[in-house]
Amino acid sequence: MAIQRKAIALISGGLDSMLAVKAVQKQGIIVEGVNFYTGFCVEGHTHAIRKKDKEKEKRNNSLWVAEQLGIRMNIVDISEEYKKIVLNPQHGYGANLNPCLDCKIFMVEKANTMLNKAREMAEEKGFDFIITGEVIGQRPKSQRKETMPIIARESGADDRLLRPLCAKLLPPTLPEREGWVDREQLYGFNGRSRKPQIALAQEFGLEDFAQPSGGCCFLTDESYSRKLADLWTARGRKDYELDDIMLLKVGRHIRPAQHYKVIISREEGENNFLMGYRKQFHSIKCISHGGPLSLVDGDPSEEDLLTAARIACRFSQGRDCDQVTVEIQDKHGVARQVDVSPMANDDILQSWYV
Repeated sequence: MAIQRKAIALISGGLDSMLAVKAVQKQGIIVEGVNFYTGFCVEGHTHAIRKKDKEKEKRNNSLWVAEQLGIRMNIVDISEEYKKIVLNPQHGYGANLNPCLDCKIFMVEKANTMLNKAREMAEEKGFDFIITGEVIGQRPKSQRKETMPIIARESGADDRLLRPLCAKLLPPTLPEREGWVDREQLYGFNGRSRKPQIALAQEFGLEDFAQPSGGCCFLTDESYSRKLADLWTARGRKDYELDDIMLLKVGRHIRPAQHYKVIISREEGENNFLMGYRKQFHSIKCISHGGPLSLVDGDPSEEDLLTAARIACRFSQGRDCDQVTVEIQDKHGVARQVDVSPMANDDILQSWYV
């Protein structure tokens, strides 16, 4: 009796990983998914906060994909381990602070660890190989023909790593050589065009899927990367905590001096989100006029707090007034009210934007 082969698939929530799973499912392979949480994913967080994104679907795409494919999904928090990849990528950064090649190696390595543990616990129930949705030429840093062997080798997965969407352009892997999957039923996609994937989705009867938008990681975003680099420069070291990377996703970030920064909400949703951090930072709230909540990150002096208050008032309904009353509260909840004049010099303010 033939052994039922089983694969573990890296599920990002995008179309490619969805198609990769379908490609092996149709050959009778049992698939489980895994999604690794790094803290930098775009999905869900800012879409849930900002009013401008209110029409966007509020869903975790990896879980949604698992539901559509009828597979079990494993969500694994690697945010602390992932730091070493972000801070010191062996293969360097991409266009911004995206360590894409190291990231892919790390995630395949984690999946390979899961594969090996499952095989050790129960050989007949363990995973036989790993699936990813990689396509040669689709990502300039990590998805090139010359980097594919690097990912397989340095992750430890070696030839148990199958890329169903571009397998025909690569040497046969163990699942292909052993006949677990039929290489002729796999694909040879290449390049940045999405037309072959869209056509295959239609062939598989997939009508709803996450639209491609350059990846789901904030580290590929120029603005976000600039804020993260600014954080490292201001602190004099490359490090971060989860709260740091969450706050970098929200509000205007304005740095009048290296030792402090003002984070100003842009709308009600961000206001509510920043409220949760009032016990960790000084906060500024306009009293006499409607305005945003602002946090002051760093080690501000009394003069710095007054400058931060003037900046905050620049974005309030009292921006054109001579005086605006604000409440300045420290992280212990001690509050006081002061009158300040809103900052009027746009050139200086613009120079302080991170």
